[in-house]
Amino acid sequence: MAKEKVKVLIIGSGPAGYTAAIYAARAGLNPVLYSGGQPGGQLTITGEVENYPGYPKGVEGPQMMMDLRAQAERFGTQVRDGLVTKVDLKKYPFYSVVDDQHEIESEAIIVATGASAKYLGLPSEQRLMNKGVSACAVCDGFFYRGMEVAVIGAGDSAAEEASYLSKLCPKVYLVVRRDEMRASKIMQQRVKNNPKIEILWNTVTEEVLGTEEVTGIRVLNTSSGERRDIPVKGFFVAIGHQPNTGIFKGQLDMDETGYIKVKPGSTWTNIEGVFAVGDAADRVYRQAVTAAGTGCMGALDAERWLAAREHELVPA
Repeated sequence: MAKEKVKVLIIGSGPAGYTAAIYAARAGLNPVLYSGGQPGGQLTITGEVENYPGYPKGVEGPQMMMDLRAQAERFGTQVRDGLVTKVDLKKYPFYSVVDDQHEIESEAIIVATGASAKYLGLPSEQRLMNKGVSACAVCDGFFYRGMEVAVIGAGDSAAEEASYLSKLCPKVYLVVRRDEMRASKIMQQRVKNNPKIEILWNTVTEEVLGTEEVTGIRVLNTSSGERRDIPVKGFFVAIGHQPNTGIFKGQLDMDETGYIKVKPGSTWTNIEGVFAVGDAADRVYRQAVTAAGTGCMGALDAERWLAAREHELVPA
């Protein structure tokens, strides 16, 4: 089967991928975007989004992704369903395989594969997703102002989420599985000195309570064996994110967690012509608006790199 040849291949959707597609299409780069295993990214499993500019009344996450996709398609992006399952970035043009069968050669690649939040794996947690269960306090904390909430985790992210929520909520339970936290000393001191935060040591969550919405959590103290139900309205899981970058391992430089490293102030990876945008390269902010911003950067970087390369190939 003959390989399809494209100018710019965008791997992944979401705010980063779709924004990259909008800019690349407007630049005449005829991008082809494969939406990946979760078309639209994490926002497709998010309820109302209130903090994205341009939506003064808020917008449902799936609707926002439909809007971005329509805008990308309006300018000529080919948005396709499919998962890129293999890449070879060591030869040029770059070689990719979609769904283990469709082969593509591309002159530039924009990686927008995102990251997935880690959850505890409880059936009740999954059932109440977006009904009180969240993995982002900055995204959803506003909905729980004035209510009691729980944060699960022991690292810097959990400490940051608990501190953030304490500004909105009268009581925050920080559920820590062991008798110590992994968070940095300064973050530990912040939560320990915060009168609104109660740390539950040696405690695991057995169930998220509620039918239509979260009403509480059932926890077990692994030291004493005591079980109890704690009434809360919000359940925030802060046990980390996993970047969806497995197919690039051994080719793109990554940190110890799997986030793609980019040159400061750009989306350039260690391989010329390959650019990383959104949560696949962002372990700090992980917001829709920052992902969209880097999507714009990725398209501009790709456009400029392709223009410079074509200029070099033209005889004087």
